[in-house]
Amino acid sequence: MAELKVDGVVHWSIPVNNLEEAEKFYGELLGLEPKGRLGGSGMSCFKAGDHNILLCVRNDATVRTPQQDNRLHHAFMVSPEMWERGCRVFHENGVKIAEPIVYREKGHFTGRELYFLDPSGNMLELCDPTWKPGMPAPTYEEIVGAN
Repeated sequence: MAELKVDGVVHWSIPVNNLEEAEKFYGELLGLEPKGRLGGSGMSCFKAGDHNILLCVRNDATVRTPQQDNRLHHAFMVSPEMWERGCRVFHENGVKIAEPIVYREKGHFTGRELYFLDPSGNMLELCDPTWKPGMPAPTYEEIVGAN
């Protein structure tokens, strides 16, 4: 039996190399709601649905890679329309895609997944949990119209 019972999540923190660049990426590109900076702490708060995300400036601005972080990532749930729009927006804005689209049929988190990197090298995921086996499964290149 567990010693404690957690009632919820107050916030998750994402380390970033440049706070201004990260605020623009998470606020303007991903559409998270900015809540403001936390004084002179080098942190900025954003809202994603019912969750708070803190962007925290790293002391060592070394760019991370998914390989270094053992696939550590943060996943954002979106509608099917926003998922496909995300593919096109990322393509148009030169956002680095971390791996091919995953159409996950089994496991804890099923649906279609797009893994991408923020400007600091953190891996993020857009997840459309409504995708089911048998539905179309186009490649990223097919969605964005790239050859």
